[in-house]
Amino acid sequence: MGIFNQLKDGLMHAAFKSFGKDDENRYVSWGGGAGSFGANPSRTRARSSGDKTVITAIYNQIAIDVASHRILHVKVDVETDRYLETMAKSGINDCLTFEANIDESARAFRQNIAMALFDTGVAAVCIMEADKDPETSMSYNIEKLRVGEVRAWFPNHVRVLIYDEETGIKKERTFPKSQVAIIENPLYAVMNDEVSTLKRLTRKLSILDAIDEQAGSGKLDIIIQLPYVVKSESRKLQAAARRQDMEEQLHNSKYGVAYADATEKITQLNRPAENNMLAQVEFLTKQLYSQLGIPKDVFDGVADERTMINYHNRTIDPILTAITENMERKFLSKTARSQGQRIRYFKDPFKNMALSEIAEIGDKLSRNEVVSPNELRSGIGLMPSKEAKADKLQNSNMPNEDNVGQVNQPPEATQERKENLQNDSSNNAA
Repeated sequence: MGIFNQLKDGLMHAAFKSFGKDDENRYVSWGGGAGSFGANPSRTRARSSGDKTVITAIYNQIAIDVASHRILHVKVDVETDRYLETMAKSGINDCLTFEANIDESARAFRQNIAMALFDTGVAAVCIMEADKDPETSMSYNIEKLRVGEVRAWFPNHVRVLIYDEETGIKKERTFPKSQVAIIENPLYAVMNDEVSTLKRLTRKLSILDAIDEQAGSGKLDIIIQLPYVVKSESRKLQAAARRQDMEEQLHNSKYGVAYADATEKITQLNRPAENNMLAQVEFLTKQLYSQLGIPKDVFDGVADERTMINYHNRTIDPILTAITENMERKFLSKTARSQGQRIRYFKDPFKNMALSEIAEIGDKLSRNEVVSPNELRSGIGLMPSKEAKADKLQNSNMPNEDNVGQVNQPPEATQERKENLQNDSSNNAA
């Protein structure tokens, strides 16, 4: 029976490596169904048709800031919802902290989720590999995750365009909604709605680009006023011949010089008519930054602490909350949640601080017994100390069992006290 159960588990693991139903026949070859690629085809790319230096830069900056936060599978106190420990042996925690799939590291996976949110308004995080079939098993261990694009909605299922690592192309598959973390962009009304500020800015930028291309197309845009009335067919033919003659002169001339009759008048029109398009683009760009909660100082890298806090509270935190809440309710069973399992995001508190600020805050945290010395050392990138007191929550400036009589004493006094204690111990032993 033991061998039979092992064989059964092995067959189930092999049968359910990728979930969802293919909407097309599968084709597998050594090089992949579509051959090789010059760029990673599984990566989400912004499809906005406007100026890439504005819109895609906004997408990319917010996605980088979202990906800089750690997302962990943790255990909390059920009553107080207080963090207790990280589920280090969890498969989903490996996906969120080390490797989500064969193509993406954990950070690239988080950034891919954010880019999919901004581009389409909805990101679908799908289970691609697990030890058991999620449709028939109440408990299973997730081993691979991928981000897809929702193409069709059904009452209990969604059709997702997702990358297939066996064929090397993106394919549509149908997944149950209960097994897909469907994450909606909390900034949808600003970014993705058809009447949103970003869509308006995209259209204005497209028009502005068209005007720039027309202005730089190389056309002369001139009008030749002939010394006769062009109404009859013979006069029209004569005017066409005169125009063609001038075009040939300009084309064949080394320096682009042509002659005209003294009675002909030439009017140049290659100066664009004045419009307020650029002013509208600048206004919409400022309005978009304001609605997204992204001050210009954030992009310039000169934002102060209060500005960064406001940016994270208004922009980054809602996105991370949407990601973690949907992962938690789809990837953790009711039993796991009742046991205190959660998916949470964490921010590095020392990332945007100067060294002098870190030293001051570290001193306050240590003196008030909020963090231990080793926790503080790990936060600033130092190896943990092997001293026993380095893992204790204690104020080194106050008397305790480890430093009784040593607080605010010079080294000579401390050494003298140690020798006296050793002498007292010897006398007591005698």
